Amino acid sequence: MFARNVISKSSAVITKSDFDRLKHLVESPRYRRAGPVSLAPLRRELQDGEVVAPTGVPKDVVTMHSRVSVRNARAKESETYTIVYPDEANLDEGKVSVLAPMGTALIGAREGSVVAFDAPGGRRRLKIVKVLYQPEAAGDFHL
Repeated sequence: MFARNVISKSSAVITKSDFDRLKHLVESPRYRRAGPVSLAPLRRELQDGEVVAPTGVPKDVVTMHSRVSVRNARAKESETYTIVYPDEANLDEGKVSVLAPMGTALIGAREGSVVAFDAPGGRRRLKIVKVLYQPEAAGDFHL
């Protein structure tokens, strides 16, 4: 299991549609028995987060299917990832599952926030440099 420490992330902001789908996901028998994947951090995000209408989410918040530019505290170059549902994940394409430690840490965070999480390679700290694409801000409410 991994611990979730947030450095400068206030309460997560989650759209109602993301909340409903993610709640269904963490309650799904498929993922409850997934083994090494811990659902506890995502459950905490859902429990503690602020749920808003898709039309009311600020443009600088990471939502499902958002593409974000992040920078590791030790690196000068940024990396770009899209936060997706588990069946869409593909690291070669930069698609990170919301159930992965990084995906859970990023969901609901705001541009400029720094999040920290334990990953298989050790502790990571990432600063959200820019939300490059957010479905809700683009009017893509069907994703």
